[in-house]
Amino acid sequence: MKANVGSIDRILRVLVGLALIGLTLTGTIGVWGWLGVVPLATGLIGWCPPYALLGISTCKVRAGTR
Repeated sequence: MKANVGSIDRILRVLVGLALIGLTLTGTIGVWGWLGVVPLATGLIGWCPPYALLGISTCKVRAGTR
């Protein structure tokens, strides 16, 4: 698995995931908030399966690599 989620994208995914899980734990939203595990996991891992299928990457190319 090659990383395909860039740093800003990763931060946003982790924040959204934590927010959804937190809202679920406080009873503000229903059980669907547990879907926040998905953006949290992809943000922590740095790899997103749909991005891989569609050939999308938000990672910046490092100098000297292609």
